[in-house]
Amino acid sequence: MVKTTTMGRVILWGSLGLLLYVGHVAFIPVALALLFGLILSAPVEALHQFHVPRSLSAALILVLVLSTVGGAVALMWTPAQDWFAKAPQTMNIMKQKVVPIAKFMNRIDELRKNVGNIGAQGHAGAPASPAPASTSATESAPALLLDAGGAAVASILTFLIVTLFLLTGGPPMMARMTAAFADNLKASYVLHIIEKVRGEVGHFYLTTTLINIGLGTATGLAMWAWHMPTPYLWGALAAVLNYIPYAGPGTTLLLLTVVAVVSFNTLSQILGVAGTYLVISMIEGQLVQPLLVGRRMEVNPLLIFLSLWFGGLFWGIAGVILATPTLVALKVIAENTKSGKPMLEFLGPNNQTAGRDEQLKKFARRLEPRNAAPRPSTP
Repeated sequence: MVKTTTMGRVILWGSLGLLLYVGHVAFIPVALALLFGLILSAPVEALHQFHVPRSLSAALILVLVLSTVGGAVALMWTPAQDWFAKAPQTMNIMKQKVVPIAKFMNRIDELRKNVGNIGAQGHAGAPASPAPASTSATESAPALLLDAGGAAVASILTFLIVTLFLLTGGPPMMARMTAAFADNLKASYVLHIIEKVRGEVGHFYLTTTLINIGLGTATGLAMWAWHMPTPYLWGALAAVLNYIPYAGPGTTLLLLTVVAVVSFNTLSQILGVAGTYLVISMIEGQLVQPLLVGRRMEVNPLLIFLSLWFGGLFWGIAGVILATPTLVALKVIAENTKSGKPMLEFLGPNNQTAGRDEQLKKFARRLEPRNAAPRPSTP
C-alpha cells in the first residue's frame, strides 16, 4: 500500500513537471502575474483603506510600476547598446592584455601534445573532411520575427490582464474562489494562509528592493570613484542582478572585472574595482540582508541553487525569477500548516537544529520498548 501511494505521488509530480515544461508558453505569464500580484497587493490594499476603489488603485499602482521600469530601461538603453556594439573591440583588448597568460597556456598545451605524440610519429592520419554545409530550407527572417513578436505580445498582454484582475479582485475574490471548493471553515483557513503568503512575499520583495537600490547606489558611487565608464549603468546592473541569489552577484563581479581590464592599464585599479564590489556585496549579503529580511525567511542555500538550476532549465529567465519566491512561499505555507513541519525542516537552512535532537530522542524512546530484547529472568 505504501509503495503504491509513493508510486502514485511520483507519477503525479512527474506528470505535473512535464505539463509545466511542455506548456511553459501558457504558464509563464500567469506565474509572473501571480508573483507581481503578491508583491503589488500591499500598496493596493493600503490605498483601498483610504476608500480608493480597488480597480482604480490597481490601475494606478500597475501604471506607476511599469512607468518606473520603462524609464529605467530607457535610461540604461543607450550605454548598454554602446557596450554591446563595442563587444568585438572589447574582446580584442582583452586578448591583447592577456597575451602573456595565453602564451603560457599555449606553451603548456604544446608540451602536453608533444608528450602524447612520443612514439606515434609516422602514423599520420588523413585529415578529416569538413562537414558539408546544411542546405535545408529555413523560414525567412521576417517570418521568424513576426512569430516571435506575436508570441511575446500575447504573453505581455496575458501578464498585464491577469495581474490587473488579481490586484482588482484582492482578498474578496480569493475568498469566493476558495469557498467554491471548500466549506466555510476550510475556506477561511486557506484564505488565512493566502494572506500570510501575500504579506510575507510582499514584505520580502519590498525589503529586497530597498536593499538592492542601496546596493546599486553604493556600487555606482564606487565605480565613479574608480573612474569606471558609465558608473550608473554598473550600479543599475548590480541592483537588478542582485535579485538572483549567488548567480547575480557573481555575474556582476565578472562583468565589472572585464570592464576594468578593458578600461585600465594598471593592476591596482583592476583589483580595486573588483575588490570594492566584492566588499560591498559581502556587507549586503552577510550584514544588511539578514538584519532587514530576517533569519526566518532564510532557505537552504543548496535548495536555492537547485531551484535556480531547474527553474532555468524549465522556464529560462522566468524560471530563475520565480525560483526564490516559490521557495519563500512554500516556507510560509509550511510555517502556517499543522502538517508542514517536515517541509519546514527540509527548506530551512543548515543551522536550524532547534528541537531536532529532542525529536530524535523521543523517536528513539518510542522504539526502545518494541525493539528491546527480553531480559532473562534471574533464578
